[in-house]
Amino acid sequence: MTTPVRVAVTGAAGQIAYSLLFRLAAGDVFGPETPIELSLIEIEPAMAALEGVAMELDDCAFPLLRRMELTTDLARGFDGVNWALLIGSVPRKAGMERRDLLGVNGAIFRPQGRALAEHAASDVRVLVVGNPCNTNALIARENAREIPAERWFSMTRLDQNRARTQLAQRAGVALDEVRTVAIWGNHSATQVPDYWHARIGGKPATEVIDDAAWFDEHFIPTVQQRGAAIIKARGASSAASAANAVIDSVRSVIHPSAADDWEALGVVSAGEYGIPEGLFFGFPVRSDGERVHVVEGLDVPEPLAARIAVTRDELIAERAEIGDLLPSH
Repeated sequence: MTTPVRVAVTGAAGQIAYSLLFRLAAGDVFGPETPIELSLIEIEPAMAALEGVAMELDDCAFPLLRRMELTTDLARGFDGVNWALLIGSVPRKAGMERRDLLGVNGAIFRPQGRALAEHAASDVRVLVVGNPCNTNALIARENAREIPAERWFSMTRLDQNRARTQLAQRAGVALDEVRTVAIWGNHSATQVPDYWHARIGGKPATEVIDDAAWFDEHFIPTVQQRGAAIIKARGASSAASAANAVIDSVRSVIHPSAADDWEALGVVSAGEYGIPEGLFFGFPVRSDGERVHVVEGLDVPEPLAARIAVTRDELIAERAEIGDLLPSH
């Protein structure tokens, strides 16, 4: 019998988790032969709602779901986990400065990092979803240096999915014809959806879509502002699409990448493309099924380099603002 994979989910009573947990339990992430144990972590005021979610999971009678743990305690929640999906965070509210947002979330992700280092399984991998996810991931990881850098990720896959869809719709092709779409930098309005390297049906996207103005005036702003557009349209932030991107992100780590494609993930920079070491930065990456590697050697034209510099500088500024949350080394 396959050993169960133990998965911790924070913010487990929230909307993203509600769209995610049932797919996890059904085998959509780790496959139809892998049993799963869920460790569902919430704050005390949300525990009643979490009990209701657990009831529904029970009532689905998923054969793969072997065990559930519901807790507010990080040590208990992260004990022995192989994957930690850190979804819970505090959203930016009216009148809140970026520094305030980073500080509030730092108080969440710093103890989570320590608890993961002290209690998770030796093979744990961590995906940070809660925004601002790049810098939240930085805070957690810097407080859990015992966990190797290559086991940490922040989520840019939702942005890649949005970008691929925009290109496919504009070109009038099936989605699977769109390949090698990168998302550089921060998961914020400075992110860089990369059309320069994208390919559609094996050809450069700029040849298939012969409209330079569309790329800069529509494609990039649409992807950058998609989250805000969804909030305006439905009165709530992305949930189902974010949950789907979590699934895609985990799959992209545990399965080898296609030879003619790459994935979008935020990873710890080792200095690739001139990005300062230690920043969580969105790169095009490939996986061999065990480890994720940044795709190196890409030609970076000046317009792309200029945009990458903007998102790089934003992340450097964010790191400076949360310096008091990072341990000295």
